Amino acid sequence: MSIETQVIKDWLKQHQISEVEVLVPDMTGNARGKFIPAHQFLDQGEPRLPESIMVQSVTGEYCDEHWELVEPTDADMLLKPDPATMRVVPWAREPTAQIIHDCYTMGGELHPLSSRSVLRKVLDLYAAEGLRPVVAPEVEFYLVSRNTDPDNVLVPPKGRSGRAETSRMSYSMDAVSEFEDFVEDMYDYAEAQELCVDTLIHENGAAQMEINFLHGDAMELADQVFTFKRTVRETAHKHGVYATFMAKPMQIEPGSALHIHQSIVSVDSGENIFVDEKGEHTAAFLSYIAGLQHYTPELIALYAPNVNSYRRLAPDISAPINLNWGLDNRTTAFRVPQSAAAATRVENRFPGADANPYLAMAATLASGYLGMKRKLQPTAPHQGTANEDDVEVARTLEEGLRTLGDSPEVVEVFGELFLKAYAAVKLDEFEEFNRVISSWEREHLLLQV
Repeated sequence: MSIETQVIKDWLKQHQISEVEVLVPDMTGNARGKFIPAHQFLDQGEPRLPESIMVQSVTGEYCDEHWELVEPTDADMLLKPDPATMRVVPWAREPTAQIIHDCYTMGGELHPLSSRSVLRKVLDLYAAEGLRPVVAPEVEFYLVSRNTDPDNVLVPPKGRSGRAETSRMSYSMDAVSEFEDFVEDMYDYAEAQELCVDTLIHENGAAQMEINFLHGDAMELADQVFTFKRTVRETAHKHGVYATFMAKPMQIEPGSALHIHQSIVSVDSGENIFVDEKGEHTAAFLSYIAGLQHYTPELIALYAPNVNSYRRLAPDISAPINLNWGLDNRTTAFRVPQSAAAATRVENRFPGADANPYLAMAATLASGYLGMKRKLQPTAPHQGTANEDDVEVARTLEEGLRTLGDSPEVVEVFGELFLKAYAAVKLDEFEEFNRVISSWEREHLLLQV
């Protein structure tokens, strides 16, 4: 028995686990997998899943290119548990474990269609240079009243006062207290799963909240965001409301983001390579930002993966629309917060809350890596309000997918098969959405064109 297997076996026994959730993040960032009785989990060998689940759309459909992306026989993937992801499921009625698994081909290679494999590949590029990314995600979400009819618009839920929010309550302590029971249970669930959640604030939207995570390893934090989104949804169900990570769930409310703070440290020295001994920004720092500027248009579909995502990326104060960077400037896409020199970092404000956290982190870290490798140079830091400048990114999912994989260096990092599969799945979603006739069209075009 391997050391990892023994660690898992001991952990399951220690927590008296009766059932195991075998989890795999799919291309959309949702959990796929199976339930296995704990006594069978280690005895039956490595679990398997059909690789076709990696190329399903958000609606569960298969794209036209399905059999060009996976084996026509719909071959299995081997799943290998990552002991670092073992957590108790705090909302389960029976003692249940959740374990995130890596996907492998039957030949023993990391599966190229797995989003976790994509992030692992990017992190390996840094490791080969003696570097380690440090990230800190910020996740925004809305609480909304239960909505069982998709034709009805979403509305904020009533809080403990019996009233729904009708005004902007950014950073309001009283507004958070309206949902105190939800917040307490959410923190209890997070603590039970050892999630490194830090600050909770009320954001600008009605019943919109933001959770900040403590900085740490990119894979670990991607796993935690993946787990946290499940946790928030489960907590909301317990309290009779919905939690949504849609990028723009309500027309009159601001969008929800997954901001990613990032810095790079030397493995040998442990020092932040974005600053020198004098505390000044280094050439690596500037090239990293230049990489973000250069590759974001090509990778925007990983930050904004759904048709709804682009409703958030509109001329507005709450989301970026161009590639500017700035010092402590929240209107820019790439913000460098004011901090002590050792904590120098850049915040990528493009990813939406609906993004697959593994792919969003892979995209931002790959962009910075390629910027440093190619010694790209950024624009001057932006002064003033950046959202008064021209729009420089795609405004629809279809437009964003046109440029995905345009450069050979991006294809090399992400893999040609993955980029082809991602584009095929997302274009299928776009075309399905595009067939829906909206109420706006019926209102304004029915009798007037």
